[in-house]
Amino acid sequence: MSQERYLVDTQVLVWLDQRSQRISRRLQTTLDSGFDVYFSSASAWEIAIKCSLGKISISGPLSALADSFGFVELPVTTRYVEIVAALPWHHRDPFDRLIVAQAMKDRLTLVTGDRRLGKYDVKLLQV
Repeated sequence: MSQERYLVDTQVLVWLDQRSQRISRRLQTTLDSGFDVYFSSASAWEIAIKCSLGKISISGPLSALADSFGFVELPVTTRYVEIVAALPWHHRDPFDRLIVAQAMKDRLTLVTGDRRLGKYDVKLLQV
């Protein structure tokens, strides 16, 4: 039996950085259990854009945050982008759509607080 694998969305990365109370006990248990957890390089791009616009701030480099949790970066490749083109328009955010495509293609459980992403054919862990 294979071990569960997770992909955290951008919002969850920001909440983890801020030590937000929105992080559920279930997620904290998952993170502490030694499962494989990934973050998308699309999240790094989204965070960089939002930080430069002054919409959010994080305490330091995203790479340091990811390392502190033992997360593995999942790069954006053409194989994911091709899936995005075929996704229904349940969600209009291009970063979220790409992260959904990554979770679908690699059969990862998507860790998110965005219930709209549940409209896609992807397993969710709601935060």
